[in-house]
Amino acid sequence: MARYTGAVCRLCRRENQKLHLKGDRCFTGKCALDRRPAQTPGQHGKGRKKLSEYGLQLREKQKARRYYCVNESQFNKYFQMAVAKQGITGENLLRILESRLDNVVYRMGLAMSRPEARQLVNHGHFTVNGKKVNIPSYLVKAGDVVALREKSRSLTKFKDLLEANASRVVPKWIDFNKNTFETKIMNLPDRADIDFPVEEHLIVELYSK
Repeated sequence: MARYTGAVCRLCRRENQKLHLKGDRCFTGKCALDRRPAQTPGQHGKGRKKLSEYGLQLREKQKARRYYCVNESQFNKYFQMAVAKQGITGENLLRILESRLDNVVYRMGLAMSRPEARQLVNHGHFTVNGKKVNIPSYLVKAGDVVALREKSRSLTKFKDLLEANASRVVPKWIDFNKNTFETKIMNLPDRADIDFPVEEHLIVELYSK
């Protein structure tokens, strides 16, 4: 499946918001958005223009897609799933995105960024309910147990990741045990549990055109 392989810092600059795609670099003075916040990416660094209604809707969709590291076809599939579910479509969409396995690994603090979490899942380091899963887009459900594989627990990398992310707040919808490297999905998150600043109703309006 196609994925973005270009410079990720330009994505944050394009959306004018930190998407935390480079791990700890996003919290240092090296962050491209902190150094050039007023400029959109490109050779001449044009200033930001006032967006039309459609432009605002498109930017919210692109921001969400890039934040969760999914491509266009995946995002469209998730939206159709959200429409089919009972409840508010925008909130359903965010709940689906949050339930991706790579996002859960990131929320556990076992990756510095979602791209890194995606890579770690691809490499087969995690299990769901005791079975190895190497598909980053796998959607977890309430009651599932996500764990670091037994033979991966002795790796220095994961111990260092836990230490580096010790101050990161683990969302209340997952119960993470740092000693066993296991987390239980207590329930899928409510909108208040999702800290991503996005106006999901604009995404719904975009797809409703």
